[in-house]
Amino acid sequence: MTPAAQRMNQGGTRVDTMEQGGRTPRVIDFHAHVLHPDVYALTVNHNVISGFGARPMEERPDPAGPRWAMFSKMVLPEVQIADMDRRGIDLGVISTSTVSQSVFWAQGPLAAELDRAANDRIADWVARYPDRFAGAFTLPLQDMDLALAELARCDETLRLSVVNLPACVDGRYLGDARFAPLWREIEARRLTAFVHPDGVKDPAFQEFSLWNGVGQGIEETRAMASIIYEGVLERFPDLRIVFAHGGGYLPAYVGRLDRNAAAHPVSMRNISRLPSECLKRFYYDTVVYDPLVLEIIGRRVGFDRLVFGTDYPFGEEQPLASLAALGFDEPTRHTILCDNAERALRRA
Repeated sequence: MTPAAQRMNQGGTRVDTMEQGGRTPRVIDFHAHVLHPDVYALTVNHNVISGFGARPMEERPDPAGPRWAMFSKMVLPEVQIADMDRRGIDLGVISTSTVSQSVFWAQGPLAAELDRAANDRIADWVARYPDRFAGAFTLPLQDMDLALAELARCDETLRLSVVNLPACVDGRYLGDARFAPLWREIEARRLTAFVHPDGVKDPAFQEFSLWNGVGQGIEETRAMASIIYEGVLERFPDLRIVFAHGGGYLPAYVGRLDRNAAAHPVSMRNISRLPSECLKRFYYDTVVYDPLVLEIIGRRVGFDRLVFGTDYPFGEEQPLASLAALGFDEPTRHTILCDNAERALRRA
């Protein structure tokens, strides 16, 4: 039995161990968020969550105030670990919550300084609790030279293995030629990319919180289409890319892209395979809030491409129970909870 399951048992809480052949999987959450309090204070009112400052937010939440309960989960590792134990999660892949702490708005040197601070804090969590956390790092992508320098530092010095990427930078999506040096380094270093949008910039998406409800999925869809159509997967065949939120809308809509291979052959000028085949090159987290959607994604790309995620602390309170309710057989649940993430994170 895994450590988290043991701790839950000791606390008297029922555990769904999802055992396969007597072996309980190590439950890996590929989508858990953290913040750096000082960096957050400088960035939150430049970011999508505050309407880019149109709805000013408290820069340093008061421990006695209403926002501290949520904020503390992202700034205190002990609080996050306690929640992991309670929910049966063994390892969290922690990444900056870039909808509130992105540095896209800053000039390169300031962005690099803030990203360094955030990455150092993530590395500290991993160093203090190596059996509970793996870390993802952010980059000042508005300046590629600075971004590549920080990537090398995070890999060689901090020993972090996941690159936390937005969907686009300065309006250019991740397949754009400007990102070729980045993809080259990620592949050469055997790092894993985790694509999580930092928020659609169009102010119209602030209405009804559309930036969150539909905007994230749109940004993921555009980033994925950009990576496919610009031929990134063909130029860098060993890339491992994980998309947040089930990859947005493309897995459910890719038939139209396949149809365009004949109807609009210009769409195929950089690729030799249908877009639906390219989809099988990505991994997708399970943060979709709808079992039917998750079933569609699994049937489209294979359940060996799904990684368990919670979007902690914003997601479902009992994500393991939600996954169990889908009725997957034990081998499928095992591969989603553990095996796929381990394969995506493997460096060798």
